[in-house]
Amino acid sequence: MRKLFLALAFVGLLFVIYYEKFSTRLYINPLEYTKFKKISSENISKCDAGHEIEYFRYKSVPEGESRNNKFGLYIYPDNEKFIELADRLVNSNGGDWGYVLIPFNVKDTNEDKWNRLFYLLNKKHLIPVIQLYDVDLEDYEDQTKEAAEFLNERIWPIRQRYVSVYNEPNDANFWYGKVDPAEYARVLDFTVRRFKEVNQDFFMMNAGFNVSAPNGNSYMDSFTFMQQMNEEIPGIFDRLDGWASHPYPQPNFGGSPSASGRWSIRAYEDELAFLHDSLGVEKELPVFITETGWAHDAGKTYNSSYLSLDEVSDNYEEAYEKVWLPDDRVVAVMPFTVWYESPGDHFSWVDSRSVPYQQYEAVKSMKKTEGNPESLETAKVTSEECPN
Repeated sequence: MRKLFLALAFVGLLFVIYYEKFSTRLYINPLEYTKFKKISSENISKCDAGHEIEYFRYKSVPEGESRNNKFGLYIYPDNEKFIELADRLVNSNGGDWGYVLIPFNVKDTNEDKWNRLFYLLNKKHLIPVIQLYDVDLEDYEDQTKEAAEFLNERIWPIRQRYVSVYNEPNDANFWYGKVDPAEYARVLDFTVRRFKEVNQDFFMMNAGFNVSAPNGNSYMDSFTFMQQMNEEIPGIFDRLDGWASHPYPQPNFGGSPSASGRWSIRAYEDELAFLHDSLGVEKELPVFITETGWAHDAGKTYNSSYLSLDEVSDNYEEAYEKVWLPDDRVVAVMPFTVWYESPGDHFSWVDSRSVPYQQYEAVKSMKKTEGNPESLETAKVTSEECPN
């Protein structure tokens, strides 16, 4: 009996070790989560006379008290441990309310998955920027309507609901094997209008373009692409709330952080200038860098054509200190990516065991801002005080 007990205890220990190492789900306090869902589902318009009810609202932040933490990271919704890694990075060293870029399949309406995710984003004080993907072009209107309604039903951590409408459509690899600026313009126009109809708090942005791509069989120069979009839907860019940008350091994802132009981490400057000077956009669009980053030589397979881990780490520090943080046009910087399979792992901020690379530790140690957005809070009302 004693041997059996020891054997079972050993098996249990192995399970705990395995679970802690490989589990993709973070612990959620069941009582706290139940309250979170209950408050979100209460219909405060039906409260009885004298009945007190708790509900969510977004706090008001006076303009003089508004603060923004620009640090962010590109993560994924299917591994909750990425949320923990992002929180430790972007909300470290005095920081709070950093950003995460999260891809959202417009056909993924798994309520349990996304409710858990938004609960964790609220709990960790992470501001999501949702990037749509995988729409069926022959059915994009219905899928867009469903996606807008589904995302609107989630409990967002702050009032602004940031959405980037797909990814690099001037690259055929990311737009169904073709380059079609007129088609993307129509999809973007419909998506912006539909999301705004559902909720004016949706903050709509373009797909980040491959701004360094040349004209070719699989690519179109992004400025030519934008020009043809505007010809298809005049004023399409005036309808945006913000500008999503992918300013990668070229060539070979190894350019200097001090460089300028379309092959640099300052490529958004050229994009904004083109919008204003060539397309007549007068609105000052705030910039959200939804992808950027240097490729390092470490990964499943060593790649000597990329920079060393030390060089990448130094470049990120210089980029933040001398470019992104001083530039008031930049709202958030979300480098690609927390982790990706080989060969994309050369952009990863942690290895396959979730051990951080040098760039993670360097950026984690940088001084950050305690953000103060219009975040979610709870309030109580009686029937006489029920808000509209």
